[in-house]
Amino acid sequence: MPAGRRAMDAEPAAVALKFAFLGVLYLFLLVIARSALKDLRGSRAVADDGTGMHAIAAGRVAATDAALVAVQGGGLDPGERIDLFGGVTIGRAEEADVRITDRFASGVHCRVHTRGNTYLVEDMDSTNGTYLNGAELRGEAPLADMDEIQIGDTVLRFELVLEGDTT
Repeated sequence: MPAGRRAMDAEPAAVALKFAFLGVLYLFLLVIARSALKDLRGSRAVADDGTGMHAIAAGRVAATDAALVAVQGGGLDPGERIDLFGGVTIGRAEEADVRITDRFASGVHCRVHTRGNTYLVEDMDSTNGTYLNGAELRGEAPLADMDEIQIGDTVLRFELVLEGDTT
């Protein structure tokens, strides 16, 4: 068979492969576009009031209400109760939900929030650390009734609010 004849036989196969490649490419782009549209249709705008805190989605509120009670320091009156509904940040900065006057506290030192039915305390990479029941906290940890959170000279006690509690 002449050399020119073999080249002509291979040409239709090359063209077919090019069209097959383009077809797969367009199919891939179609799948990506459909996925993006699905995500856009399913998303809802989240209200952001500039604090960085967002509304808690339905079903994520802990089964029991809780509060932090000031034990000492931070410019808080001993016995002062801080409701934890929606979570709170604690620190010296104006952005913190609970402002404390403690020279060892960072701007936003830690936060207390819920995940499912569990309350958690999380150190926000503070300079001097957050302590939970006397032990240095690394990252986040679950809270139990009567746990104590210490930030410098400030001590806050975590208390669950039980049904029928009037305090």
